Amino acid sequence: MLVTAKTRFQSMINSIIMFCLLSALVGLIGWLSHNNAVEYDWTASGRHTLSEASRDVLERMPDPIEVTSYARENPALRDAVKKFVGRYQRHKPDIKLKFVNPDAVPDEVRNLGIAVDGEIILRYRDRSENVRSDEEQIFTNALQRLARKQENWVAFIEGHGERKALGKANHDLGEWVGQLFNQGFRAQPINLSEIQSVPDNTRILVIAGPRVEYLPGEVESILEYVRNGGNLLWLHDPGPLYGLDAIAAELSILFYDGAVIDYAGQLIGINDPTIALVTSSLYPPHPATDQFDFTTLYPLAGAIKMFESESWNMKPILQTGDHTWVETDELKGEVAYNEDVDTLGPLTIGLSLERQLEQEQGDELVTREQRIVVVADGDFLSNTYLANSGNNELGTRILNWLSNDDDFISIPPKVAKDMQLSMSATTLGVIGIGFLFVLPIGLIVTGITIGLRRKKK
Repeated sequence: MLVTAKTRFQSMINSIIMFCLLSALVGLIGWLSHNNAVEYDWTASGRHTLSEASRDVLERMPDPIEVTSYARENPALRDAVKKFVGRYQRHKPDIKLKFVNPDAVPDEVRNLGIAVDGEIILRYRDRSENVRSDEEQIFTNALQRLARKQENWVAFIEGHGERKALGKANHDLGEWVGQLFNQGFRAQPINLSEIQSVPDNTRILVIAGPRVEYLPGEVESILEYVRNGGNLLWLHDPGPLYGLDAIAAELSILFYDGAVIDYAGQLIGINDPTIALVTSSLYPPHPATDQFDFTTLYPLAGAIKMFESESWNMKPILQTGDHTWVETDELKGEVAYNEDVDTLGPLTIGLSLERQLEQEQGDELVTREQRIVVVADGDFLSNTYLANSGNNELGTRILNWLSNDDDFISIPPKVAKDMQLSMSATTLGVIGIGFLFVLPIGLIVTGITIGLRRKKK
């Protein structure tokens, strides 16, 4: 083809036009991406996407949420906060984010207890929460606490050898109570011999495995609380009732003598038959266990018998399989079922009681629902066993149900499953050999081959 001045000019014009079009296309793509951001999360657990639990909390918060970040003029920090909060804003557009330079408002920072650069203050209605982490679970827990209509005070009776609400011993409940704080509950140990009655602001009263006899006046205080419509969680370990017989009679229940024996645990490596298992198929229909699929463990559990009651609507929550039984003999060596004295399963180890009560509020009668849960085992929520399978979540579900917060029964923590790469020893060996021997040898052979070919030319 003959190249002339005209063809060269046309070629130059075409090049300029193509350059202009390409520049315009790149600029348009940049503008669209800036104003219409699209993200894809390809991680196995979706850890960069807002979890379903977080979205559920946002759906239960109809009013606007104000997010204030006390961050210095640091573009990287503020961009990180924007990106994190943006995940929530995509599901709830009325979340308003603003930044405040803490150096400019020292008095405000001191009054709010700001301690971290970038710390966030969440405000919803007339309540607020401080957040000092960009972890979704911590942020969502703060939102959940704000979403609750009121403070949920949980009173733990102490003074009779009960499991301590704030204790760190293996048999205490400190770790579980710490989890409850994240869910918006407030724990308060009480001694009935000192205060004479259950505090009026108690949302739930907890009796957790006493080992010393209650005084008659203390039992009367508990009875008065129950009769007045108070919600109760009773964790009873097999053995004496320590003066709480009147409470059991008030609830129309009876605790069997002995402990539940369950050999099904041997299938998953649990050789102790006194640890009872409740699997997903053994949870009777109940709001507290709806869509709850985890196995829960109950070390040295007892069993409960329910009597017909005109006052209470009773439902089993936790049941064992028909292969279990209540062993009344001493738990030594091999234990076997004795049909003459032992009670064969299925057995109820946890139940709920409900009733409607009419109470005076001002000049009118108000109907409220009273809820009680009784579990014939306290170990499943202890520091030792709380982390086993679904024990922790079940305990929180029960507290949410008892506090009449059915909407918050299922808010599971989000766990990123792909934070580390797991490979078999064989796979690791093949990769190691490849990088140490195969790849270097391949590069050497390629270099020699290219060199020989060039010499031939």
